[in-house]
Amino acid sequence: MRDFYGVTLANPLMLGTAQYPSPAILADAFRASKAAVATVSLRREQGAGQDFWALIRDLGVRILPNTAGCHTVKEAVTTAHMAREVFETPWIKLEVIGHTDTLQPDPFALVEAARILTEDGFHVFPYTTEDLVLAERLVEAGCRVLMPWGAPIGSGLGLNNIYGLRTLRAHFPDIPLVIDAGLGLPSQAAAAMEMGYDAALLNTAVAKAGDPVAMARAFALAIEAGTLAHAADPMEPRDMATPSTPVIGKAWLA
Repeated sequence: MRDFYGVTLANPLMLGTAQYPSPAILADAFRASKAAVATVSLRREQGAGQDFWALIRDLGVRILPNTAGCHTVKEAVTTAHMAREVFETPWIKLEVIGHTDTLQPDPFALVEAARILTEDGFHVFPYTTEDLVLAERLVEAGCRVLMPWGAPIGSGLGLNNIYGLRTLRAHFPDIPLVIDAGLGLPSQAAAAMEMGYDAALLNTAVAKAGDPVAMARAFALAIEAGTLAHAADPMEPRDMATPSTPVIGKAWLA
């Protein structure tokens, strides 16, 4: 398993905590998925009160606070500092939104916020696109994990740019990569893991499923399958058919 800022996760599945039908279903989904990390919004925790925070603590998973809803460097940095105090962790999922409709990150503000937070002692998990140059700038800013989106947040469109995601994996062989945002089906998560991604972060695909608990389990199995497939060194695709049965000894009929 890949190291995330000195922490080795028991399971490469990270699960968000928003939009579930009830707290009980949220808890059951976490248990079904065996997720090792829960992403939590500071704003949501403040609004939900102590019951929500107690539920998350009882799950026994690592907490990854996020800066969801932030649109400026100042907002993101301030929210991150507040989250560190509330959740008692240096981990922060850095989100700086640049476009309201697509929820695409602002690349310039993202890099600047990542630099500031790294200097302030945070372990930054940046929500980014699959853009290679942006990824390089984030690593230069001090990020030791990258979280490229598969598609826009909550869209369920899957992996929109396979080439870009493969390029990131090839270019950053030693940086943990987490596919983040846009996954809708377990098969999409499996495909990301087959490419060599180190973890997958889910939320809407599980929370908004007809049966969130069953979907959480389905994603867990898919991520396990994709991880095993990558480790097994899959065969290279071929343009032509190759017979699996030898022709030697074949009977020829006149």
